[in-house]
Amino acid sequence: MSEEGPKPLYWLPLLLTAFCAFGIWIGSSLFSKNQSENKNLQKLEQIFQVLDQQYVDQINTEEIFEQTITEMLHKLDPHSNYISAKNLKFLDEQTNAAFGGIGIRFLLFRDTICITHVNALAPAFNAGLKRGDRIITIDGKPSTGKSITSEKVMKRLKGTPNSSVQVGIYRKGKKLKKTIIRNTIPIATVPCFYMINKETGYIQISQFSLPTAEEFHNAAVRLQAKGMKKLVLDLRGNGGGTMDAAIQIADEFLPNGFLILSSKGYHSKEQKHYATTEGVLEKTKTVVLIDAQSASASEILAGALQDNDRAKIIGRRSYGKGLIQQDKRLKDGSNLRITVARYYTPSGRSIQRPYEKGYDAYKAEERKAFTDAYFELDSSLFVDSLKYKTRNGRTVYGGGGIMPDIFVAGDTSGTSLYLSELQWNGVFNAFAFDYLNQHEINYNLQEFLNKFIVTDELINRFTAFASKEFKIAFQQKEFQHSKENTKRLLKAEIARHLFLENGYYQVINNTDTDVQRALKSF
Repeated sequence: MSEEGPKPLYWLPLLLTAFCAFGIWIGSSLFSKNQSENKNLQKLEQIFQVLDQQYVDQINTEEIFEQTITEMLHKLDPHSNYISAKNLKFLDEQTNAAFGGIGIRFLLFRDTICITHVNALAPAFNAGLKRGDRIITIDGKPSTGKSITSEKVMKRLKGTPNSSVQVGIYRKGKKLKKTIIRNTIPIATVPCFYMINKETGYIQISQFSLPTAEEFHNAAVRLQAKGMKKLVLDLRGNGGGTMDAAIQIADEFLPNGFLILSSKGYHSKEQKHYATTEGVLEKTKTVVLIDAQSASASEILAGALQDNDRAKIIGRRSYGKGLIQQDKRLKDGSNLRITVARYYTPSGRSIQRPYEKGYDAYKAEERKAFTDAYFELDSSLFVDSLKYKTRNGRTVYGGGGIMPDIFVAGDTSGTSLYLSELQWNGVFNAFAFDYLNQHEINYNLQEFLNKFIVTDELINRFTAFASKEFKIAFQQKEFQHSKENTKRLLKAEIARHLFLENGYYQVINNTDTDVQRALKSF
């Protein structure tokens, strides 16, 4: 749409007829050749032709068409979706947990790209890039200034494996040029695993992608070699991903022949997925952590372990996505992701939240769940019609996510508006970078955890930094309320810069209420 064109709200009513016609066609069959449906397609084509030729303002018919598809799919269910060709690359990266790049982490600070971490196995490391370097040019073009964004940086640094990119580096008063040959950079979907104590391991899964099951297996084996007999499996914040990965991981816990999940749809026969090979964790006591952002594949895994009485579920009610999507790649490179089946946990429960009131109501309920379920367990779903039995006869409920066996309210102690503003603006990340650029820390992770202390002097430097660099005014009363939490988060962020997620979460989990409750539940 041209700059002079109207906002979408103005022309959307003109497309209601198109929604109806196109919706009827999609809802019956994506590729039907039925004569009446062909008439609907012809009608749709005519509507777009009229709009293109006669509408009062210049319009982008492709943009309108794509939005029409999206709106129509949302009338079917909240999770069917259309993904344009230009957005499909990101989807593929998440599914494959890999992309073509150079292997760095960075932040934008003082209008400059600052490298916070260099992957030791990545091309950037081989080219000599270091933490603390500033990237001032990319392929000869300036990469500094207020117009630079993270999205622009990633777009310029990413590329096809074996292609090259030249970066200009500023390092301790010197300017350097480095030519880097891009390679495939894996995205860690099991970013953190470690031993909490002599017998208890901790594994976090951030998403479910093609390599996740292998990553998880390797993490479990390594922890068992260190003496793990109990496991805290953290699925909080995990929005799902590839269903097969969740099934494979469930198989690590369940004996041969145990049901993991079943699925069925109007056009697909019922399918049942069972545990097969002997898993490495079948005898390991397990607790699973979930929250309102644990969805889809996370719920498949949590539901399988709960229904088979294989693990305790601790935390807050999960999201409630019990629909299975299938991708259909279209000729123009775009993608149609449509719901093809519903899945059911081993006890037979559907955990899909109701969506009969429409997409907007569904999203409103989602927002409500993130707040209400944070503080108290929703008893509205504890009704006989939603009651099911686990393998050992315990009662569980369907109809709206996975209900935890042990509810833990979200921890809001030590929070404040001042602390939230510091977090939202990325002050912790920026200060950690600036601090480590001025101070050499030679601790290993265990030494850092035991010896590094965030003193009052350091926290005062932090608040002064926030005021100077981010114009966030110091709030004495709120600061005192959240002082200890601020110290913890600052230590965790410095640990992340030095030791990645393993460092960050080992600091955070020491006082995390969910993790501490899990340890008491074994």
